[in-house]
Amino acid sequence: MTALIDNSATTVELAVEPIAGYLGAEISGVDLAKPVDEPTAQRLRDALYAHKVLFFRDQPIDHAQQVRFTRYFGPVTDAHPLGYTDKSPAGFPEILEVDSRTYASRGGARKYSYASFWHSDVTALINPPAVTVLRAELVPDVGGDTSWADLGAAYDRLPASLQRFLEGLYAENRFGGREKRWESASEAERLTAETPIVSEHPVIRVHPVTGQKLIAVNPGFTSRILGVSARQSDRLLDLLFDEITDPSLTVRVRWTPDSIGVWDNRATVHQAPTDLDHLDVVRVLHRTTVEGEIPVGVDGLKSRSVSGAPFYARTTA
Repeated sequence: MTALIDNSATTVELAVEPIAGYLGAEISGVDLAKPVDEPTAQRLRDALYAHKVLFFRDQPIDHAQQVRFTRYFGPVTDAHPLGYTDKSPAGFPEILEVDSRTYASRGGARKYSYASFWHSDVTALINPPAVTVLRAELVPDVGGDTSWADLGAAYDRLPASLQRFLEGLYAENRFGGREKRWESASEAERLTAETPIVSEHPVIRVHPVTGQKLIAVNPGFTSRILGVSARQSDRLLDLLFDEITDPSLTVRVRWTPDSIGVWDNRATVHQAPTDLDHLDVVRVLHRTTVEGEIPVGVDGLKSRSVSGAPFYARTTA
């Protein structure tokens, strides 16, 4: 699922420095404003699969260079399956702008992220994004960190009997999960009603590259466990949400101007900042995503679509 690499590009020496016990690494030794060759791109992918979250500092790249960089990890999709075309810069439909000034200009409450709760990106889709890239343009001097958690380590720490039980279950995923996440008559409410997207994913999925087993539920999108009562579903989800967001399994990263975060969306959940709403600051980041596969469970069975089409990159549609 990799894109073509410029054959005129050169190999560079990457330095990979882990930054937390379970996941996360800072990468240096590469200038992302320049194309890299295929061996270097493969090392970037290998580092991502090994550490699940990569961070690059002091990378002043533009929109086109971000899209090119994202292609090293696979085909790049449009910004969002619900549209949000007004949130993409002109000429770059692949980029979703996360700009706190947008909310202020519309008279809404001050917000700094579309989803300031634990989630994996867009798991309502039958093929959720495989990889997400986020580039910081303007960030506050204080606060605004993002946290990630390791879904594979969370699975590994479960008792074997609970692992076996969960491996036979599926979970419904939809925008908002179990909770109402947006205001009435808001743009988000309108878009989710106009384009309902719902999928049933295995509670435990197998990573298509590493083979690692992962807890594939998240508070932002998972609404219920199938085949059990509503009460049992809530108890199971409460348990799993606690497990996957255990602080010991997380890494928290401070954004700086021209920093870039890359994460394996299949193997992690993340949480945008919740410490800025009382501050009058500006936060502007740019997101791109890589086309994902349909998840596969331990039994080899794939996820099931209830509503909505797969979200493909334009080049493979």
